[in-house]
Amino acid sequence: MKIVAADESDYEYIREHDRHIAESLIVPKIRANEIYILLNEDKSRMGWMRFGYFWDNTPFMNLLWIDEPYRSKGAGKQVVLFWEEEMKQMGFKLVMTSTQANEEAQHFYRKLGYHDAGCLLLEGEPLEIILTKKLM
Repeated sequence: MKIVAADESDYEYIREHDRHIAESLIVPKIRANEIYILLNEDKSRMGWMRFGYFWDNTPFMNLLWIDEPYRSKGAGKQVVLFWEEEMKQMGFKLVMTSTQANEEAQHFYRKLGYHDAGCLLLEGEPLEIILTKKLM
């Protein structure tokens, strides 16, 4: 697997697959290098990771998506560790993410060293668990 910053040739892929981002934000996030594309050995896309900044100063992983055939094979861990290293190289000492309490992802993040830091309760939604990790 290879992890690369998305470029504008990835726009349609992201627009068609990422149901959690306003279409008007895709190009600005691509230009800001805030979307990574995961490529299979044959260079086909197998997922993506998108992030932003909480309070405009703390890297926050908004979405990690691995296509079904590639799940549970280490791709998610690899992209999270890649992102953490990128953020560390940029001088950040803390990263954040979140997941809903009814999702298995919370266990994945905890195995990677993330700790519960709080929660958010939106009307009609499951509890959103906020997780943080100190970068060493």
